[in-house]
Amino acid sequence: MAKNKGDNPQGIKNVEQTLTNTEQFLEENYKLLIYILGSIVVLVGLFWLARLYLNNRNNEAQSQMFQAERYLEMDSLNLALYGDGNYLGFLDIADNYKLTKSGNMARYGAGICYLHLGQFQDAIDMLSKYSRKDNVIGSLAIGATGDALVELGDADKGIEKYLEAADFANNSFNTPLFLMKAAELYELNGKYSEALSLYERIKKEYPESNEGSSIEKYIARVRLLM
Repeated sequence: MAKNKGDNPQGIKNVEQTLTNTEQFLEENYKLLIYILGSIVVLVGLFWLARLYLNNRNNEAQSQMFQAERYLEMDSLNLALYGDGNYLGFLDIADNYKLTKSGNMARYGAGICYLHLGQFQDAIDMLSKYSRKDNVIGSLAIGATGDALVELGDADKGIEKYLEAADFANNSFNTPLFLMKAAELYELNGKYSEALSLYERIKKEYPESNEGSSIEKYIARVRLLM
């Protein structure tokens, strides 16, 4: 008669030994395991509480920033920056809601206000604190930094920022805009081959853009200057 394949005394013995070892480990480390499990539960709870808190804070910041954004659109720059007594301005929102998305956007808004007010170094400092998580706004922040540098007389660093903004955006609106700014600065500084290279890039890669629609005249002009 064939031996039953399920009969394996050694295998059963090994399983029993494994179970015994496991039970012994659990008994010896019971308190440690409870501590670890409790710590995990606490950390998960703290994570969700922090997330809920930040969401609430972000909603508060958004309700405050709505008015600051309206003032910026109306060119009421000081009100946008400092508030009107009823609503906070960008500076206070950035300071009071540091860890929120709206607090981050307030740093961008404050930088733009400083730029338009002619406080160029303040604009650079504030825009450098903006965390560039969005390609479009991030590109505009880099480009605005370039504008401030140019206003302060540093054309070379301004061009660097314009090129960085163009590459950061990688879209058909921001990219040709900042390539154009860099090219015109190159041209003003007599660097005609560099300007021509950027003009031709706009023509090749972004012919349908606003800049691309009139790029031929810039190419023709810089070729004459060369």
